[in-house]
Amino acid sequence: MTGARTRPTVVCLALAIAAVGAAVGGAPAAQGRAVRGDGPPTNVIVQGVSRQSAAAAVGRHRGGVVRDLPIVNGVAARVPRSALAALAADPGVRAVSPDSPMAVQADASPVHDASAVFPKVVGADRVWKDGWQGAGVGVALIDTGIAKVGDLSGRVRNGVDLTDEGDPYLDSFGHGTFVAGILAGDGHASGGANSGIAPRADLIPVKIAGRSGASDVSHILAAIQWVVSFRDKYGIRVLNLSLGTDSTQSYLRSPLNYAVERAWDAGIVVVASASNSGPAPKTVAKPGDDPLVITVGAVDDQATVTRDDDVMAGFSGVGPTAADGLDKPDLVAPGRSVLGLRAPGSAVDDANPNSRVGSDYFRGSGTSFSAAVVSGAAALLLSKEPGLTPDQVKYRLTSTAAPGPVGQLNVDGAGCLDAYRAATTGTLTAANSGIARSRGQGALRLDRGSLDVAIGDGTDKERLGGERTAQKKAWNPGEYRGQPWNSSRWYASQWASSRWYSTRWYGTDFASSRWYSTRWYGNRWYATAWE
Repeated sequence: MTGARTRPTVVCLALAIAAVGAAVGGAPAAQGRAVRGDGPPTNVIVQGVSRQSAAAAVGRHRGGVVRDLPIVNGVAARVPRSALAALAADPGVRAVSPDSPMAVQADASPVHDASAVFPKVVGADRVWKDGWQGAGVGVALIDTGIAKVGDLSGRVRNGVDLTDEGDPYLDSFGHGTFVAGILAGDGHASGGANSGIAPRADLIPVKIAGRSGASDVSHILAAIQWVVSFRDKYGIRVLNLSLGTDSTQSYLRSPLNYAVERAWDAGIVVVASASNSGPAPKTVAKPGDDPLVITVGAVDDQATVTRDDDVMAGFSGVGPTAADGLDKPDLVAPGRSVLGLRAPGSAVDDANPNSRVGSDYFRGSGTSFSAAVVSGAAALLLSKEPGLTPDQVKYRLTSTAAPGPVGQLNVDGAGCLDAYRAATTGTLTAANSGIARSRGQGALRLDRGSLDVAIGDGTDKERLGGERTAQKKAWNPGEYRGQPWNSSRWYASQWASSRWYSTRWYGTDFASSRWYSTRWYGNRWYATAWE
């Protein structure tokens, strides 16, 4: 039809998905070919009860394994078209998906144009009119750094870099700057049209990943300790964690859950993304599986202010939590086809030129951005009522939520964020009564889940595993749990005494990120281009 607009395909990057171009674990998987006489072969992704069961099923149905994908309990394979139905019905198989150039985990449904209506959707603009825009509230972003672009001018400061790039204001990957725009951009470059939720909040970048976008749990643990240690010095009241691992270690034993709970108990509101691995149950990521923190899923606001047409984003992580069966997420917020800030020259920016909107903005989708919306709402609330505790903030945000599009506790939680109601309801009730706390005595390696990365570069590059950190040091859980977290102690901690190494995917330099993060439009991001 003349004049019709082509709808972009959406590609979802998620920590639960491995790099398609690399065989995780070292040696590449054997190349497979379908047996002659079975009709033309087709490329598919086969997910099973385990990777081994998926591979065995491929063999039973006259196919060949092309590469292992253990992070999704599956394989990429070539299978005769005539065998696809039988393969999908095999008892060892959970799903068979086309292995097109675009994605392992993709959503090809039509999408609306990217928009910046989300502050109006959640009522943040009404809070601004009452005089509260987040001023005086520090929000720490444990992420890929934050570039000091125009819409954040003068409000990105006091950062720290826990990678070997050495600059928290260099966002060479591009994720942290996008998240920062959703959370606290002031819309300067668009005449105020593309504003974030808390346009006067201060942002403290805590950088844990470089240009590869990959990071290790040890980076996150160090980053959380840093945030707690410097919370008073830099006025940190909110911690945004747009990241996660697919670990199934119980929160009661997890060092990562222990860390976010320690931040919470230090007076910091912790907001975590649910994951982009939905809509299957038990796809909420760690540390979003923690009962104390505010875990956020994503809705599609359809680029309209009204909530009547909102639907759940198909990628949004769903509870209950895998290890402990807890109800999550806590609430949902806009996270599909939203406008964030561009980090020019970053890996994401270079790889996805079609996602640019003008020279300053970028479009994408993911629960990372939904978490940023809620972190911004927490900053608005704390700028108005600075005496609120994290438990009181959580109760405000969840108890005032508007009805969600599904109305199911483990899909959209308490409902959709309503920042205006949260800021005006006045209740001082506290959430989280009677919750058992994490002891943090579990294994560091179990918190990594299926994470498989290398540290260092060139001849110094080595696989990271076991109870070792990205500083090539033995993990010291006793020191982490037993020592006070303050600024003077930080400089004598296990994290500050030696070099940090940036992490990369094991077996490939740059295939994908391990962020529960973004869906970039109209490109071959999670695709064969990286093989």
